[in-house]
Amino acid sequence: MRIRLDIAYDGTTFAGWAKQPELRTVQGEIEDALATILRRHGPVPDLVVAGRTDAGVHARGQVAHFDLTAEQAHALVQPRRGTGNKPKPPLPVEIYRRVSGILVTKPEIVLKDVTLAPDGFDARFSALWRRYEYRLADTLAGHDPSQRLRTTWHPNELDLDAMDAAAATLVGLHDFATYCKPRAGATTVRTLQDFRWRRDPDGVLIASLRADAFCHSMVRALVGACVAVGEGKLAGSRLVNLRIERARTSEFKVMQAHGLTLTEVGYPEDAELALRAAETRARRELPEE
Repeated sequence: MRIRLDIAYDGTTFAGWAKQPELRTVQGEIEDALATILRRHGPVPDLVVAGRTDAGVHARGQVAHFDLTAEQAHALVQPRRGTGNKPKPPLPVEIYRRVSGILVTKPEIVLKDVTLAPDGFDARFSALWRRYEYRLADTLAGHDPSQRLRTTWHPNELDLDAMDAAAATLVGLHDFATYCKPRAGATTVRTLQDFRWRRDPDGVLIASLRADAFCHSMVRALVGACVAVGEGKLAGSRLVNLRIERARTSEFKVMQAHGLTLTEVGYPEDAELALRAAETRARRELPEE
């Protein structure tokens, strides 16, 4: 039985999503909570996540799933002693109640929703897209100390129009090796579906990026390249040339993690979930020219 979790978290004190020995991670905390509620009915299920956020990165719309055995599902909804014939609660409600009761002592993580996943659902491979936002306060926006843990402060005024125009040139199916931290055996081909900049009512610069998936550090590198354009240190047209070169460069800086938030993950209709997962598992390649 597959369970979907919708999750929000403040990534400030975490070493990222993925569990790591001796480090505090979001996955580790949630799996520890599952281990507690399933302590008599192991093994503890592993979480599969839509986007493995790095250390310091936040999320408002993270999605994960895990699988329960029939025995585990039955055990979770068994009435407790002394409750008589009180009806069994729905399984998602009971998981939400118990896990949230544990996470209340870890206020950086909040379960937004727990549901039974439809057939074919895979939090990672069924996703059509992920959306991230990056918050950046230049001198026009000012620096709000109450937002310091999710906003990067910049000491100079940035050219919003130049940054937005440069961002638009990167949209499409491309090899983003220039803007990714390489991982052995992993492709850097991605479809960047949308990339734009705006100022919010407080003047804070907001970068919004949506792609079928992002490789390691890709969002922060793309934002950093646009910041170099906004500073006047890099021509907007240079971003495409850098992408074509497919090589890491020192012409821009990868931005700090704390300004970045995973805001939403999009999925197809239920009937298309399994097909989407199968398509995503195939290695991404650029079309032949």
